[in-house]
Amino acid sequence: MDNNQLSLWDNDETPIMQSTNKLVVAKLDFIEGQEVEWQELFEGFSSIKVITYSSSLSFISKVIELFDDAEIIFGCQQVMTYDLCEIMAFQSTLVENIRKSKSKDKLMSRIKDKTLRMYAARKQLSHEKIYLLSADDGRKRVVMGSANMSNRAFLGGQRENIGYIDGDAGYDWYLSVYEEYIEECTDDITEKAILVSDDGENIGELPVSKSVNSNTVLAIVPNTEVSEEIEFALKINGSAARLKTLMPKVDKKSNRFMISSQTISTLKRNFKKKNEEERNVRQEFPKLHIDLEKKNVMLNGEELNLNPTADEIRNDVSLFIQYMNGYSEFNGEWEYMQNRYYEFANWFFCSPFMAVMRYTARLYNVDKSSYPVFGIIYGQSKAGKTTFLSTLLRMMVGQSPNIAGKEFTRTQGDALRFETEGVPIIVEDIMKTRFDTHAPELIKNDDFGYADNLMNFPAIVFSANNDMDSIKPEYTRRAVCINVSAGLLNEKQRAMNTQVSRIRQKLGTAFYREYLRRMIEIVPSLIEMLKEEGDDLEIPDILNYSSKVIYDIFTENFDDVMPSYVCELNYNDYFSSGVIAKQMRDKIRTAWKNNRSCFTINKKLNELIYNTGNIYEPKKIQNELPEILEAKISRDLIIMRLDTAKEFFGIDFKISIFDSLKR
Repeated sequence: MDNNQLSLWDNDETPIMQSTNKLVVAKLDFIEGQEVEWQELFEGFSSIKVITYSSSLSFISKVIELFDDAEIIFGCQQVMTYDLCEIMAFQSTLVENIRKSKSKDKLMSRIKDKTLRMYAARKQLSHEKIYLLSADDGRKRVVMGSANMSNRAFLGGQRENIGYIDGDAGYDWYLSVYEEYIEECTDDITEKAILVSDDGENIGELPVSKSVNSNTVLAIVPNTEVSEEIEFALKINGSAARLKTLMPKVDKKSNRFMISSQTISTLKRNFKKKNEEERNVRQEFPKLHIDLEKKNVMLNGEELNLNPTADEIRNDVSLFIQYMNGYSEFNGEWEYMQNRYYEFANWFFCSPFMAVMRYTARLYNVDKSSYPVFGIIYGQSKAGKTTFLSTLLRMMVGQSPNIAGKEFTRTQGDALRFETEGVPIIVEDIMKTRFDTHAPELIKNDDFGYADNLMNFPAIVFSANNDMDSIKPEYTRRAVCINVSAGLLNEKQRAMNTQVSRIRQKLGTAFYREYLRRMIEIVPSLIEMLKEEGDDLEIPDILNYSSKVIYDIFTENFDDVMPSYVCELNYNDYFSSGVIAKQMRDKIRTAWKNNRSCFTINKKLNELIYNTGNIYEPKKIQNELPEILEAKISRDLIIMRLDTAKEFFGIDFKISIFDSLKR
């Protein structure tokens, strides 16, 4: 290979422990088990070399104080396909974490005096945890096992398997593994990289960029053989997705990314332009930062007054009820829609707290589904969806930004969730094709924000018209979904628009500021409940607590008869099978009432067969029926379990002689 070219995944070379069915293992003898403090493992040695794929910088700072010389290779805990954008995303985030760390000054001091060297993985991201220790008097030790270089690993935060061996033989063998890895698979993290690099204009200072000089071309071969079972996990700061559109194309002949110094310069220019565009977008979206410890809320950097006057609160409550009562003018099941809209409002107001609840649940291995961060409103046009969402936003922050559905992308969604806080992001009038292309991976990424300690990221709400005729079960389990079927007649639309406009002009943020004041007193206790252990752990229902707060505020500040839709709610009001499938259940019950000839009952096979008369309808029905029915499709037929259908629909499903004669 040309000396002026660096290669990743060169086809003529077999990487360590790759492309072979045999494992490289170290054969060891067991002597005894010991109980030691972490310092005892490392004390008495002057030099340390480490491979770790997860780490805490505070612990690293403690460890290197014990050594005159230290060298650390940082891997990545995420599974990657190792193309250039992912490598840059990982390295960018690693450097950013070092720069923001409280230990930065200590680490920088050691780098300056050349007693600390740090490297970022670029090729194989090692899962090894190896600590090579040596002393001036010739003593050597290798510490290995499951423990990453972190507080949780070495300070008793979790169970670990840790072993060590003393002597030259083991040390020399592991050192050869270490040296081969550092030479082939890493980039140096320089002092300048820590000071100035990010994933934008200073992209040239990333470790992988500095490995490319004026006389060097870096050839990167993307790994196309990563298992389909592995979900793409690296979404650090949205960098990988953002970088992907700016990357050079793979050379067709060599199947490599050919990266030169000119390529890096072009990337810097393109990213500067992209950053400017994204800054303009972000400025349109307010940041609502909730600090539960300080019990304050910041809106775009300014502290909110969480003690509005009673008159201000009464004004907002009265106007909201007036607005909601306007749905009585709609044609169709307006009462059902009114109730569902109120339920959605409860979740919407509560959504800024969902990120921290999800983070805590994930940290303590509790189910996160109780804390949804997506909402979907779909169905009939002229149902007031857009106006409803903008009204809720106005009540929260006094403005109502949104994204046009035709412009929305998954990349944009991830970037906004990283860059904005609290206030839900509204994607307006999204078409089914665009939703199906960009929304699924967003919604199904249940661990978003966890790796980056994001506890204020916003919810995303999609609104769609009749183009979105049904929602798949994998979304209804993760998102608050409303299917609206009532709409406004044309002759009433102008008058209603005028009324709504006047209401919104008078609406303030007093109600929501009072809501936030009460919720920040409650949420910390809910977080503590998530930390409890035991089989009888009760998952705190934040939607229930939110509805109680709203109900209390409304009853305290509204002198007239309270509408029936203002009520206490809980998780089951959103996600029980009956709620999710209500409209489809009502549709089939109506069909049974009016046209029983569409149904066939097979008691022997325990089947209820419904002939929809349309080959497209069964899929829609299947999507919205609960799994207990085990609904299957056969052309224009939907086939369900008869026994569970009887219970779910509340119908005995018997065909009389008269019904048979009508067939």
